[in-house]
Amino acid sequence: MKKIRALIIEDEAPARELIKYMLKDHPAIEIAGECGDGFCGAREIKEKHPDLIFLDIQMPKLTGFELLEVIDEKPEVIFTTAFDQYAIRAFELNAVDYLLKPFTKERFDDALEKAVSRINKQEREPEKIDRLVTAVSESEGYLTRIVFRKGAGIKIIPLNNVSHLAAEDDYVMIYHTEGKALKPKTMKYYEEHLPPALFIRVHRSFMVNVEYITRLEPYSKDNYVAVLKSGEKIPVSRAGYKMLREKLSF
Repeated sequence: MKKIRALIIEDEAPARELIKYMLKDHPAIEIAGECGDGFCGAREIKEKHPDLIFLDIQMPKLTGFELLEVIDEKPEVIFTTAFDQYAIRAFELNAVDYLLKPFTKERFDDALEKAVSRINKQEREPEKIDRLVTAVSESEGYLTRIVFRKGAGIKIIPLNNVSHLAAEDDYVMIYHTEGKALKPKTMKYYEEHLPPALFIRVHRSFMVNVEYITRLEPYSKDNYVAVLKSGEKIPVSRAGYKMLREKLSF
């Protein structure tokens, strides 16, 4: 039987060593590599095409969920996490395997057995992972950055580098100081997850970073445009105009 290739993505070296130690009792698993951060993980997934990844969630450079958002190829995943019970509930609701740190050998073997069974039967369900990522992202507080793919790499944009957002069907285009990026999110999501002190939804199709607005100009009767530092003009609805007047004292 073909060996199952596993990749370990965990920022703490002792945790990586523990997983490797526990895998010694499973000769059907071949360790394809290990990574100490999400950037390395994304690169290794693309290059080595593992069947299974052990994925830490709380990593400093790129979280496990951010990694899953930007990779095209989704292997079977066993999460390793120290998340609280609220987040664990999201795992259970979406039937996704996880190991809550510190985990026992018995719990490890159980999660691995389930993952191997799905791989061997070709019953992978990446949509479960997608649902989990969506559920967790929607339950989190305000964003501090936006992560997206750029060519073969990954880009992290701080919010103060984002000038505005524009709705494009089921996607949102993020305009930032180095260009733009399309994200598979809704304007409603960003309206709920971008800090209101910085971003205002000025139109049903646009949100603007107030620090990039230089002035408001009349466009037609009861309609205005917000002029950005770049010179770009963003349409402003009557409700958006009222919010901007209150926010910026224009």
